[in-house]
Amino acid sequence: MALVGRLHPLIVHFPIALVMLAAAAEGAAAATGGRRWRIVGVINLRAGAAFAVAAVIAGWRLASAPGVDPTPLLEWHRWLGAIAAVLTVATAMATSRVERRSFRDLAIYRLALFCAATCVAVTGHVGGLLVWGADFLRP
Repeated sequence: MALVGRLHPLIVHFPIALVMLAAAAEGAAAATGGRRWRIVGVINLRAGAAFAVAAVIAGWRLASAPGVDPTPLLEWHRWLGAIAAVLTVATAMATSRVERRSFRDLAIYRLALFCAATCVAVTGHVGGLLVWGADFLRP
């Protein structure tokens, strides 16, 4: 397996945390009206988008390595990861003028961010199922 594929378990945690933090910060910005929260959210979203692309590349390399069973759950994880990365990158690109937008544009940005965060969370959950199995938390 190539080194890039082996890095997937290390890289993947960064976009999960960064995109979740971006969504939480935007939620705080919406609740308080604080500009600082939006800045925190945008910075984390942009960093998360970069790491998401790296995680998808590494994940696809890992999934196509010899000895990895191409299960339906793995295929779901691969495609959900790709969709999550595309959503995250598109939302990050939309942050370039987020401060000068209308209320409608801001609402669309927030919706896109929360959809991207949800997709990242679901993808991470499916990845956890692949690694640890569905019974991991059961005693």
